[in-house]
Amino acid sequence: MKTRLFSALDHAVERRLPEQRLFLKSEEGTRFIRLRPTMQAGIILGAATIACWTFVVTAIFLMDTISSGNAREQAQRERAIYEARLNALSNERDDRAVEAAAAHDRFYVALEQISEMQSALLASEDRRNELETGIEVIQTTLRKTMKDRDAARRETEVLTAQLNAEDNPDSPLLARAKTVDGSVSFLTSALEETAAERDQIAKDAQAAIDTAEELRFTLKMNEDRNEQIFSRLEEAVTVSLEPLDKMFRAAGMPTESILREVRRGYSGQGGPLLPATMSTSGGGTITDQTSTRANRLLKELDRINLFRIAADKSPVAMPVKAAFRFTSPFGYRRDPKGAGRRMHAGVDFAGSRGTAIYATADGIVTHAGWQSGYGKLVKIKHAFGIETRYAHNSNIRVKVGQRVSRGDRISDMGATGRVTGTHLHYEVRLNGTPVNPMTYIKAGRDVF
Repeated sequence: MKTRLFSALDHAVERRLPEQRLFLKSEEGTRFIRLRPTMQAGIILGAATIACWTFVVTAIFLMDTISSGNAREQAQRERAIYEARLNALSNERDDRAVEAAAAHDRFYVALEQISEMQSALLASEDRRNELETGIEVIQTTLRKTMKDRDAARRETEVLTAQLNAEDNPDSPLLARAKTVDGSVSFLTSALEETAAERDQIAKDAQAAIDTAEELRFTLKMNEDRNEQIFSRLEEAVTVSLEPLDKMFRAAGMPTESILREVRRGYSGQGGPLLPATMSTSGGGTITDQTSTRANRLLKELDRINLFRIAADKSPVAMPVKAAFRFTSPFGYRRDPKGAGRRMHAGVDFAGSRGTAIYATADGIVTHAGWQSGYGKLVKIKHAFGIETRYAHNSNIRVKVGQRVSRGDRISDMGATGRVTGTHLHYEVRLNGTPVNPMTYIKAGRDVF
């Protein structure tokens, strides 16, 4: 059956591929090999298959080479764009830092000016109160003197009338004349003294009025200067408060609860109990509007101070101070080990082995050892439910329970755990949820 099938195939193919004989000559004789049409067709088909397979493999290899080259070029372009963006952010950070420093300088200068102006205002108020008291005393004395003068005039008129009454039988005319003469002399002298005192009192009153007008003008000037100082202070407070509030909001941290927690931790008061005393001297007064504005400004300054305390307790510093390369941001990325698109819960700083790693905020070490995937890992617990993680270290320099401060060296950079090379994997977690560490770092550069 097979022989017939092959014979039929040979007969069908023989027209295109006639039978061939391959002669092999040797010392023993001459031999030949018959190449039937089907065998020739099989050889041709095999050669064609090998050629096609070679062509397909070569094409796939060339396509992979071209695509990998395009991917490298795309990666280089993205890297250049990213570096340009980093440079722009760095320049923006420097500009913001200069603006913040200038705002701080203006703020402290304004504080000094308002302190001086408040002292001058209180002194002018004291002087004005003293002058007003003096004017009241002078006016009282003047009224009393004028009453005495009027009484003396009335007495003079009475005595003059008695002198002119010739029919008065009460006393002799000579005695009445002597009495009247002495009374008139006394009254004349008293009136002269009273007139002199009146003129002097009038001069003193006019001087007091002039001084009061001058004090009112000075007070008005002080109020205008205080208005300018308050405006500058309020502007400086706004400039200083906005980036601090923005930093915590960007990190997803409720600012009011943070301020309440800081206020509870920094609320100590006290001092020796002294006996109560009361001053009888005149004191300076400040208008209700100025007092309200000053109290509101003081509250804002206290809020800034609370924000700064909270920022000091937050991880706003860089964990690496030596030269490094930023190799991976926070968020979804293509896994470097080929596990597809995965969430990257931190940022990566690549450097040389043994590069110093520093704590980014005050806290307590809760883990210092090996953890799967992280390699040699350091965990630090901070205030406000914040935790930082420092992974892939080659050496750990702290122990569990140890209290560390910002800037303390805690480990050395390495390549332990699931890595492709030496680097630091740095994480910030808020109540257990990963957040972008660069939010804190960038805010720290803008604010401080």
